[in-house]
Amino acid sequence: MEHLRPARREIRARFDAHTVTVYQAYRPEIGVPAARTGRFPATWQRDRMTWVKPSFLWMMYRCGWGAKEGQETVLAVRITRAGFEWALERACLSRYDADVHADAADWRARLRAAPTRVQWDPERDLHLRALPHRSLQLGLAGEAARRYADEWITGIDDVTPLAHAVRERVRDGEVAEVAEAARWLPAERPYPVPAGLLAHLGA
Repeated sequence: MEHLRPARREIRARFDAHTVTVYQAYRPEIGVPAARTGRFPATWQRDRMTWVKPSFLWMMYRCGWGAKEGQETVLAVRITRAGFEWALERACLSRYDADVHADAADWRARLRAAPTRVQWDPERDLHLRALPHRSLQLGLAGEAARRYADEWITGIDDVTPLAHAVRERVRDGEVAEVAEAARWLPAERPYPVPAGLLAHLGA
């Protein structure tokens, strides 16, 4: 059977019947207590936009395998699928898209009103090289950020050791080591979005 290529814009994530996993990276002062208690500490700022990524490898690209300053603690955050889909339904693309918006003024008006926004950025392989298909980045602000922190989260895991272990295997470069690293990756598959949920996001 021929292997099907991923859709150009498609949400691929680790999920079960009730939750979906997204990734973020923080300095240890935020990330460590969040993983320990399952909630962000009081110093986590609810009035700022926060970006979540369903793709583990895109998060590794963004945080440099947990080596970038201020992103040393990598978190796998399990949130309710209901909350995730609430955010998608109310999102606006972070950039104007002529195929989606009537005109630039229409896009700007939607962006101002939206509590969430979406970017489609190139997915990454194990070596963090760009792939032809895109990965979802979901920005949460205002009401969405508060709901995320206070209502949607069902659990938080510190996956920094996994990030470091995969990085070391990939750096080694041996075929067997890279193959082992690939087996350690979280199992991500196309997320079953309800019909029409992503039409306003160009997917």
